[in-house]
Amino acid sequence: MKSEMYAIAEIAGDQVVLETGKKIAVPRLDVEEGKEFIVDSVLYYRDGNDVKIGNPTVKGIQISTVVVEHKRLPKIIVFKKKRRKGYRVKNGHRQPYTLIEVKGLNVEKKAVPKPKAAPKKVSRPQETKPEEAAQKE
Repeated sequence: MKSEMYAIAEIAGDQVVLETGKKIAVPRLDVEEGKEFIVDSVLYYRDGNDVKIGNPTVKGIQISTVVVEHKRLPKIIVFKKKRRKGYRVKNGHRQPYTLIEVKGLNVEKKAVPKPKAAPKKVSRPQETKPEEAAQKE
């Protein structure tokens, strides 16, 4: 990692390291090319000496990315065979993926919470039981 500011996020089930300006290949996303995709499941964030670890995610951090293109990985050959049975099956598979480019890491500044005022107590007239009222007289 070259920069001091980066984040580890979960995108479509994969954990990836995100830095500003970096292009990342992730499993296929249902977002059109050129559109913005915001990642909000950040697991770890670092900016210099400021480190935030999520439990499970860090609140208040979003990463804006742009979908560059959709492609498929090279073909993987799946060959199954059972000896002496004449059983042979050959299949191929190409995994789809999405190439995204990280535009920026947006960190929300936390506002200082105001101290809450104590709830006001409302005085109610005490109800007396009929037996107690008779004893007072």
